[in-house]
Amino acid sequence: MKLTRIFLTALLLLSGLYLHAAISNKVTEKVRVAGSAEACKAGIESAAYMRNTAEATWDAATGTALISYDSRKTTLDVILRKIALAGYDNARYLAPDDAYAKLTDCRYPRLVKPAPVASPAIPNAPAVDPLTPVFDAYFALKNALIAADAKAAAAQAATLSKAVKAVNMNELSHASHEVWMKISKDVAFDAEHISETQDVGHQRDHFASLSDDLYTLAKTRKPTQPVYYQHCPMANQGKGANWLSLESAIRNPYYGSQMLTCGKTTETIQ
Repeated sequence: MKLTRIFLTALLLLSGLYLHAAISNKVTEKVRVAGSAEACKAGIESAAYMRNTAEATWDAATGTALISYDSRKTTLDVILRKIALAGYDNARYLAPDDAYAKLTDCRYPRLVKPAPVASPAIPNAPAVDPLTPVFDAYFALKNALIAADAKAAAAQAATLSKAVKAVNMNELSHASHEVWMKISKDVAFDAEHISETQDVGHQRDHFASLSDDLYTLAKTRKPTQPVYYQHCPMANQGKGANWLSLESAIRNPYYGSQMLTCGKTTETIQ
């Protein structure tokens, strides 16, 4: 009987650890998310949740959510887009009308009416422009290289390859269209090569040219938050290399923990 109790106790403890596994590479940010009352809490937190990757705690009193996520697997932008598609306006995205209409028990006053959303049947459709998935995948790739995680970098590069192929040029602005026509093949080439190797050095070589191309593209967009163009003078065999980041603090993707803060911000795109 005693052994049975010990076994059951151990099993419960292990189950608790499994269900509440910590998020690795954790980043936590406080963001405005609209809602009318506690009835909205479950919907918002459920929309943000990704097992072992992202979670949120929404505060009805302040109308803000504390969002924690694995910076190597996803971005804040991806999570906020999911929350918007569930019907909740937030700091970056407005919910589609049909999603908002479904919030029968959690209807909140909207200060701004969202623009019509084309093709609501498309899951996770970008609320800003068709290049958002490209940059989301790029930033996730950068975070994987900061951690020198070749496997994660390859996976994020594969996601980037899919995002590149999915871009509808008819939806691009004139300026973005012109640049995309020039760089899309090179972007696809670099993403494919990064996805096919487990050599982090080779991945970083392609990331350097990829970053230069996406910098040119980023200059044609109006980002939802500042994008920092950063430079490491020691990368690329002393020739220097650049990258884009959503963080002003330097986290070097070319050297990772060896020289994490080597570099500087040379331009802010906003």
